[in-house]
Amino acid sequence: MKRFALLCSWIAFGMVGCDVAPQFVAQTESQTETIVKPAPATAPAASGEGDPDAGRATISSTESDLDAETTGASARAATKSVKNPVRTDWPIFLGLHGTGISDETGLLDEWPAEGPALLWEKRIGTGYSAPSIRGEKLVVHHRPRDKDIVECVRADDGTPIWKYEYETDYADPYQYNNGPRCSPLLTENRCYTFGPQGRLVCLNLENGERIWDRDTAADWKIPMHFFGAGCTPILEGNLLIVLVGGQPNSGVVAFDPETGETRWESVGKDTWDGVITDDPGNPPLAWTSREMLVSYSSPIAVTIHEKRHVLCLMRQGLVSLDPKDGKVRFKYWFRAREHESVNAARPVVIDDQIFLSAAYRTGMALLKVHPDGNGFDEVWRDKRGMSTHWSTPIHENGCLYGFSGRHENEGMLQCVDLKTGEQVWQTAGFTGNPDDLGQDPRSGQIVNTKTGKVIPWPFYGRGSATLADGKYFILGERGTLALARLSRDGWKEISRTSFPKLKYPMWASPVIAHGRLYLRSEDWLVCLNVAQP
Repeated sequence: MKRFALLCSWIAFGMVGCDVAPQFVAQTESQTETIVKPAPATAPAASGEGDPDAGRATISSTESDLDAETTGASARAATKSVKNPVRTDWPIFLGLHGTGISDETGLLDEWPAEGPALLWEKRIGTGYSAPSIRGEKLVVHHRPRDKDIVECVRADDGTPIWKYEYETDYADPYQYNNGPRCSPLLTENRCYTFGPQGRLVCLNLENGERIWDRDTAADWKIPMHFFGAGCTPILEGNLLIVLVGGQPNSGVVAFDPETGETRWESVGKDTWDGVITDDPGNPPLAWTSREMLVSYSSPIAVTIHEKRHVLCLMRQGLVSLDPKDGKVRFKYWFRAREHESVNAARPVVIDDQIFLSAAYRTGMALLKVHPDGNGFDEVWRDKRGMSTHWSTPIHENGCLYGFSGRHENEGMLQCVDLKTGEQVWQTAGFTGNPDDLGQDPRSGQIVNTKTGKVIPWPFYGRGSATLADGKYFILGERGTLALARLSRDGWKEISRTSFPKLKYPMWASPVIAHGRLYLRSEDWLVCLNVAQP
């Protein structure tokens, strides 16, 4: 058994780089070992260059070779529940509120040693998007080989219901996988998806039939994205709002959700040309019409001071739009100085305040919106503060909890005081002795050398979290799944486990609906039972 040098360097970075003494609760030996066997530490890169887009998409309700690997059909049997638990859908990105906070109650307070019960698992194509659930329908957008597939299955057991597919030849320029990045948006009778090449599709949720689609890459002049289209659309009133990224002034486009017709276009040259930047010397931005407009942060619609705002964290910074006509209410420069950078975490709204965070030495900021809705004050700004790469922080009781770090070995779960912007504590997810860790040279699994037992990957990395029933469901990017309570006083991990199908990179946020936990890796979708009996 060999020692794992990376683990030691990770610990050194986490502890030496901590600005304040960690105030989290130490994980016990028994907690460290409440596991099932984890997957190897790495996952193969997605293959995949398909043929150019050729012709009309097709609908299929037949099972493919991927369907054959769905397991757990007997999981439809209902689990007895606690008295009056709250059960909700998860029909849009980051749940009903768009914040990563679920209203569900009656969930397990701790997990058995083997982790929550596996209800079903299904092999799927590549992608980074989380599934969406409405009632007993789950929709996942994925890519096996040269087709983008929008697939609907039963949420309780994974049984196929319908499938819609179209050809794609998208190839990620940075060698990440070539699948969809955006989560499906589900209404009572519609399913909307946005593919990495900018194909916007509206389907009938009942049977998967196409109602309309738009090729935004053909309809607008869109500079090449770093990683394809990656901002999930939202519905606001009678408008479907999409960060299209078109030059010169079509960064954000509103569509008629019934027909796909364009209703308004906004954000671009007229918004940012001449704006004072925070580059050395604070030069104004000179618009060239070659700029990327969108980044990877999905918009969110909120009410502040009795006025509706659509908040869009674009590549250049935050804009607030009036959803009726796309008029810019205010804008705030918030972007990294380096070219190869993105804004990806969604803005977090707390009453009349907006919290922003990004990696690439961008840091964090808190804005306070004026009562008239047309301006703001910068409450604080810290370029060295919480730097979320893609997962959206969660606000609870005056604290912001989020994963900071551009690279995996920089990943730290942090607690930041909302009022002051000061870091309260941070943790890499591991408080043990690195000398007790080893790696099996054959499987790549991490082993506790004292007990000889396989344990989950010790660190969260650039993880993600969902808050439900007072507990945080934490997913590390190498598949470590943890249940924890977070507060100003610290981080207390209750349970920890892993599953063989959940391998690096686990970049889609945990989804909770109807007492079940859904987790998506690059090529598997896993459903766990987290409801109390």
